[in-house]
Amino acid sequence: MNRQQGIGKNVTLDNPGFIHETARLQGKVYVGPEVSVWTYAVTRCEQFEIHIGARSNIQDFVMIHEGVSTGTRIGEDCSITHHVTLHGCDIGDGCLIGIHAVVMDGAKIGRGSIVAGQAIVRENAVFPEYSVIGGVPAKLIATRDQTDANIANARYYQRLSAAYLKGDDRVIEA
Repeated sequence: MNRQQGIGKNVTLDNPGFIHETARLQGKVYVGPEVSVWTYAVTRCEQFEIHIGARSNIQDFVMIHEGVSTGTRIGEDCSITHHVTLHGCDIGDGCLIGIHAVVMDGAKIGRGSIVAGQAIVRENAVFPEYSVIGGVPAKLIATRDQTDANIANARYYQRLSAAYLKGDDRVIEA
């Protein structure tokens, strides 16, 4: 696969789906199978590593960076929605991080969780699997397994990715 202009030499592309031409991936970044990276998303990792698991989607204007002493890990089948900032944190499999949320250094979000839009997850905060997290600062609001709904959202972005790869920017649901 030819590297597009915004993809650095230390980025590993492991059969990703769609990567928009305006995305910028710099430093040590692993992009897993069928991952989609959308308009103006940025990853930057000079010291540690950013790992984006299979079938996850990194939506428009997302910023992913390493922390002071940790990389950033995004599990499989995750949706990192518009304008999210992830900074040196760990996101479990099947999570959805809501619009404009911020997850800071050392924070861990358990499998099948949702972080509500505009939430701010403080440094070193740990939330177990199936957490519904929201607020400023973010707190546990409920415990509910959101894995299936979150994976359904990730699958929608896989369909979008496939359409974009064919040059179509519309998906009509049957």
